[in-house]
Parts: sequence; structure tokens; C-alpha cells
Amino acid sequence: MSDRIHVVVIGGTSGIGRHAAESFAARGCEVVITGRTEHRAKEIAGQIGSQARGLALDLTVPEQIAPALGSVRRVDRLVLAALERDHNTVREYRPADAARMLMMKLVGYTAVVHALAPRMSDDSSAVLLGGLAMHRPYPGSTSVTTANGGIAALVRTLVTELAPIRFNALHPSLVADTPYWSDKPHVWEAVKARTPTGRLVTMRDCTEAITFLLENRSINGVNLSIDGGELLV
Repeated sequence: MSDRIHVVVIGGTSGIGRHAAESFAARGCEVVITGRTEHRAKEIAGQIGSQARGLALDLTVPEQIAPALGSVRRVDRLVLAALERDHNTVREYRPADAARMLMMKLVGYTAVVHALAPRMSDDSSAVLLGGLAMHRPYPGSTSVTTANGGIAALVRTLVTELAPIRFNALHPSLVADTPYWSDKPHVWEAVKARTPTGRLVTMRDCTEAITFLLENRSINGVNLSIDGGELLV
């Protein structure tokens, strides 16, 4: 088995997950990424480099998660970055859409940790991706805000049950250069205007924060907001 650090990125085919996977691969880590389809996961892994491989994983089907991760033998660092967007209001509530998102983010994330915990060591660590909507809801964020609040709580129970493995969560504001937000300047200009730094969060900012949370051995049970001070105003 390689002495290099073994990293698993759930949801590593795009956005923050892919950026983090690329960063770890560039540092010489062995990287496994997952995507919803095998073709997509393997395609992106090939683009990342020879030290990366891709697996198909659907977090909305929990009973398939452990078998899908069966080939993963060692996990030093785990990043749970998969997301599902759901614009869902209480007045026009779509329970099926809400259930899918909550299944993915809460049950799915937990099922991944359940499957991989036996392959993690006392020195392993994990980061879960939530979002600032936990603290700053907006019309239509019913499910998103609920899921991100659940991530904050999930971190605490994981720390308690799986000690000494470390678990932390990152809750970014709008990340301007992700594929979803990069073509929506009318939205991110408003966020930028109310952010004390006068700049928006980037994927690089998120990857650097993820790396810090994973590698600092005394950081445990932390829900870190990364927002340029947006929550202060």
C-alpha cells in the first residue's frame, strides 16, 4: 500500500469538491473522487491525473453506498462535498424534492462515514460541506437551511461517536467561481456589496480552509463559516 496520503472526495467531479481533489492530487496524494455516474467520475479522475480514480455513487440510495465504496481500502482524509440544490418554499412545498436533498446531505453523508470508518485510522480526519444559508436563510432556502443546520449538528455527533477521528464542517457564503454561480453576477454583486472584505469567496478559499480543517490536529468539532465577514453585517 502506498505511503502517500489517501484522500476520498465525495462529490469530486465539479465545483469545490473537484477543486479540492485537484489540490490534493497536485500535492502527491492518492485521490478517489465520486460522481453520480461512472462515466463522469472516471472522466474527471482522468483529467485530474494518474493518481486519481473515479467511482459512481448516488447518495440518495443509502443501501448502495457501502458496496460502491467497497474498493476503497484506506482513508486518511475524507471530504464530503456533494450537494443538491432545492429552491423550495413552505407555501409551495414540494416534499419529494426536500426529501431527496435531505436524504443526500444528511443520511447519505452519514452512510458514507459509516461505510468508511473501518478504513480510517486514529489520525484520519473529515470535512463536511454545509453552507451559510444555515445562518442566513433566504426565500426558498427551506430545505437548504435545514440541511446545513443538520450538517452542523452531525459534525458534533460524529466527533462524539468516532473519536479520535476528527470531523469539522465548512459553511461557505456564495462561491463566485463555481459553475453554478459564475454566470450570475446580478446575484453575487449584491453579496459582494454587503461583505466587509469587498470580495467574494472563491473555490481556492474553500480548498485552503478544507485543508486547514483536515490537517490541523487540534481542530475538531468546528463549524467554520467562510464569508469575508458577511455574517457581521
